[in-house]
Amino acid sequence: MYLGEGIAKCATLTTLNLNLYDNTIDENGAKYLGEGIAQCVTLTSLNLDLRCNSIDDEGAKYLGEGITKCVILTSLNLDIRGNNIGKNSNRILK
Repeated sequence: MYLGEGIAKCATLTTLNLNLYDNTIDENGAKYLGEGIAQCVTLTSLNLDLRCNSIDDEGAKYLGEGITKCVILTSLNLDIRGNNIGKNSNRILK
């Protein structure tokens, strides 16, 4: 919750690199993170390492909803391996 709130306060951020590898983030954490990212409408580059958490399908949905608010995003690197997301949970999305 607090990380998402902090990110939301950085509304004019253009680049965000966040390594949250193996931090036991669940779908609620992904929801707050997605909500925070959604507030950063000036983001052009987003690098999220969320490997080996507990985000699952619902959490991935929340993240996706937040990222879609970043309409001027030109670079996205999202690593969600090891999160039990869909059939292809061990795939890297770039």
